[in-house]
Amino acid sequence: MGLFFRVPVLICMEVNMRRILLSFALVLALAIPASAAVDTAKLQLPGDLTLAQAQKVMDGALAFAVKQGVPMNITIVDAGGNLKAFYRMDGAFLGSVDVSMKKAKTARLFNMSTAQLGAASQPGQELFGIEVTNDGLVIFGGGELLKDKNGVIVGAIGVSGGSVQEDTNVAKAGVEALNK
Repeated sequence: MGLFFRVPVLICMEVNMRRILLSFALVLALAIPASAAVDTAKLQLPGDLTLAQAQKVMDGALAFAVKQGVPMNITIVDAGGNLKAFYRMDGAFLGSVDVSMKKAKTARLFNMSTAQLGAASQPGQELFGIEVTNDGLVIFGGGELLKDKNGVIVGAIGVSGGSVQEDTNVAKAGVEALNK
């Protein structure tokens, strides 16, 4: 009868030991590649917005927003329209977060400013109704393309939180900062 109770205990100890060893092996396998230095140059697509470029754009836009005295939401997307950087100033409207993101994405999707797309999408114009496509677009000012020194589109910026003109001014300040 004593052997009957020891066998399950030994089996449980063996199963637990296997789990511990497998867990340790998994942690070790994941830790080795993570500790190796990653060459990000090989991960960055040519002609795509770098983090350093996005930071220059953000710095220029933020400086102008502060100068205007209007809290803004500022979104920067890369060449593929994917989020690269976002900043919500203290006091900026919560509803403007989504607007700034859609402005940046809209500018990149159509390779023009949101103001230009807005002009082409008025009643009677060729693109009337386009704002309901692509899960919703924004067709008023505040979304601008980002181009490198060679004129290649590398991303876009979208700004929201003030008037259309204030948003546009901040976005254009970000664009200007890119190639300074």
